[in-house]
Amino acid sequence: MTVTAFAAETEARFALARQVADAVLFEGYVLYPYRASAAKNRLRWQFGVLVPPAWGADCEEYDFQHTECLMEPKAGATLSVELRFLHARRRTVQQIRPDGGFDTVPELRLDDRVLVPWDEGAEERVEVVAAVDELLGDGVTVPFTRPALEEDEPVLDAAGRPVGRLVRRCEEISGAVRLSARALDGPYRTLRLTAVVENTSTWTPPQGRSADRDAALPHSLVATHLLMALSAGSFLSMTDPPEWAKGAIATCRNLHTWPVLAGEPGRADLVLSSPIILEDHPAIAPESPGALYDATEIDEILALRTAALTDEEKREARGTDERAAAVIDLADSMPAEVLERLHGAVRSLREVTAGPTAAPPAAAGPTAAPPAAGGFPDEYGVQRPDTPWWDPASEAGFDPQQDRVVVDGRSLGAGSRVLLRPGLRRTDAQDLFLQGRSAKVEAVLHDVDGGVHLAVTVEGDPGADIRREQGRFLYFQPDEVTPLEDDA
Repeated sequence: MTVTAFAAETEARFALARQVADAVLFEGYVLYPYRASAAKNRLRWQFGVLVPPAWGADCEEYDFQHTECLMEPKAGATLSVELRFLHARRRTVQQIRPDGGFDTVPELRLDDRVLVPWDEGAEERVEVVAAVDELLGDGVTVPFTRPALEEDEPVLDAAGRPVGRLVRRCEEISGAVRLSARALDGPYRTLRLTAVVENTSTWTPPQGRSADRDAALPHSLVATHLLMALSAGSFLSMTDPPEWAKGAIATCRNLHTWPVLAGEPGRADLVLSSPIILEDHPAIAPESPGALYDATEIDEILALRTAALTDEEKREARGTDERAAAVIDLADSMPAEVLERLHGAVRSLREVTAGPTAAPPAAAGPTAAPPAAGGFPDEYGVQRPDTPWWDPASEAGFDPQQDRVVVDGRSLGAGSRVLLRPGLRRTDAQDLFLQGRSAKVEAVLHDVDGGVHLAVTVEGDPGADIRREQGRFLYFQPDEVTPLEDDA
């Protein structure tokens, strides 16, 4: 394959994977209700942020990502790597003065939008192509730099008259991509690929005071992730490797990122290493009409809520960011048939075939034969057991207000006092605050699997009476409480 043909094929494969990678790149970029004034849009850039080393030493964020995975390249194979990240650029709003100068203002109101200060994200890419053989030993290091820039964009009113301008500034950032490979022992030609992305910016916090995250972000790589493709050969799945590779996969070190197979299902020559944990061959739902930039998007709900924003809220959203404006326009123009597709989807169907004993019984009547032991399949091929897994009539024997359960030899029921000991399970972070608190049992409940649960209210909770009226309780199993008194 010629270099040109390989580049064209790689670009085609990357283009498919970028559909998912874009969701990673812009995850949480701007959240509903898509306005800069919204509280949750004031703390952004949550995933894959590689901060300057001088600032990362004093915070809980990092200046690098470290990816390791296994690959089986064929002789003469080439590895293509594409690093993608966002470069934060700070936008300020200025209003024109009568003398032609400009004043920085908190907002600039136009007929169709309200422009406000905002941090935009400009997409950056760093491409590396290297023969796999070059990666053995010390490997390949590719440094990169993105310069500081300042740009002005005039703002015109509906009549085309200049009323202000947007000033965008981005700071210089620098980094490096380090690629290396090492052969594994064994009969297979398998290599451990290591890919490290580093922020090497020399920016330091202002002298004499510690800078906050807002000051470090313009010097950071945001939403950092890698696409890696082999010209010949394949990668091994990190979650479903062949039996012989499981030990080697378990020793791979992945720090602040996770590699998965990407691209078309059934192929294994492309990997996406992402700060968000994904499954192999992730894909965008075909029903999704466009990017909504919200974590675990629920397109139908977001589209309906966005369409329900007031005109003033939509004006501010349109002035917040071009991508936010696109979301508003998408929600306002979405046809009913597109919205209907978002209501639900069946991802896979399979044909249910009947076996030799799967024939339905004869027509009901005085001579109809009873079903065979173990039940019989119904008209849809579903095996019906003799005893249903849950019989609603069986609930008649339970009374949450009167039922009791024995704990440590004591009978507990509604009105009993207990000490909460949820430490055995810790299924909820709230458990940390309830450990050792006293509570009142409000009801004893039974689930369909035969389990017993105690509904309780915490003593000293000023909202206990309201919770009791609304039937909103905390629930614990008997081994998570200690009786405080014997009501037997």
